[in-house]
Amino acid sequence: MNNSTLRALPQPENKPTDLLTDLLRVGARDLIAQAVEAELQALLEHHRQRKLPDGRQAVVRNGYLPERTIQTGIGDVEIKVPKVRDRSSSGICFNSSLLPPYLKRSSSIEELLPWLYLRGISTGDYQEALGALLGEQAKGLSANTISRLKQHWGDEHREWSLRDLSLKRYVYFWADGIYSNVRMGDRLCLLVIIGVTEHGHKELVAVEDGLRESESSWTEVLMGLRVRGLSDGPKLAVGDGALGFWQALGKCYPDTVHQRCWVHKTANVLAALPKSVHPKAKDALHEIWMAETRGEAHTAFDRILVRFEAKYPKAMEKLKKDREELLAFYDFPAEHWVHIRTTNPIESTFSTVRLRTKRARNCGSRETTLAMVYKLLGTAQKKWKRLKGFALLTLVVNNVKFKDGAQVLDESDRNAA
Repeated sequence: MNNSTLRALPQPENKPTDLLTDLLRVGARDLIAQAVEAELQALLEHHRQRKLPDGRQAVVRNGYLPERTIQTGIGDVEIKVPKVRDRSSSGICFNSSLLPPYLKRSSSIEELLPWLYLRGISTGDYQEALGALLGEQAKGLSANTISRLKQHWGDEHREWSLRDLSLKRYVYFWADGIYSNVRMGDRLCLLVIIGVTEHGHKELVAVEDGLRESESSWTEVLMGLRVRGLSDGPKLAVGDGALGFWQALGKCYPDTVHQRCWVHKTANVLAALPKSVHPKAKDALHEIWMAETRGEAHTAFDRILVRFEAKYPKAMEKLKKDREELLAFYDFPAEHWVHIRTTNPIESTFSTVRLRTKRARNCGSRETTLAMVYKLLGTAQKKWKRLKGFALLTLVVNNVKFKDGAQVLDESDRNAA
């Protein structure tokens, strides 16, 4: 492929290098460029029929992401991954499965092996797959070595799943269920919870498997947290509309406030509307969750119902049924709204995992797939940023009331002021 969209900067010429190494570096760079270009072309072709009202393509190329370095066994390579622009505002973006955002160094076995496994590389093919990138380091990656590593990671996940939580305190939870097909023929549902501590640090709380995203499966996960010492539930939990999680949460942590994810809700509402109405509906929904006060949000809520309910009752019913749960964030600090209106903290983390696990039957056993996902999430956790306005979490933990994002002062506080 001649017209590659991936560009590599030339390496500094400080000292002469052997010609074979240079040749390998150029070959590896070109191979990566061709593979990423093929991924991009597949995405553009998939959305080729998506047009704007004026006939233009909705999904087009749009420059590159910032340059970054991939450390390989044959030297550092500066790369630029292409981007796409979704003119229809449907949320379409390009994520290279070969060069995910978190992958910084190809020589990191801790990151590469789970990543390759979930891509469908069999145990016996690891040495060949990694040889060009790891060089001499790949010689020790026999099938037996890989199997032992996977067994170790499975044991590591099981040990982590039994850790003591009695000293932990989480203020917010984000929860989601991710489905994956496994070679054994049944469908694996990964039940994942990310929490934020009272000091503002995001942590992976649980990653377990279930046959489906059911109440019984979520109850088992949440009760497991209680049994291991997490007696106090979060003040707020954020998730999609799956009833299983909310019913289980009500049993295990009945005092936790429920917040429906606006990204999921918007997608559900738009799915019940004609595409021609999507831009107007998205703008109307945006007015609700971006309102400065709960009262203004209710006004915007009523406005969208009046505007669309007569023609599209099913779509509006999807919106109405979770009205209070969609606006729960107004009772928490405004600095936290950007985090708690959606499940984005967990969605963004899972974007790379979704790209691998969604492919039909590309994973092996349930246990191994679970261990690999745990390792990928553990790697991602090291890069999670602290919650904005984390100092306010202490107030939330101590049941200080907030209204429309601002702290509610009682009469004594006003007099003192």
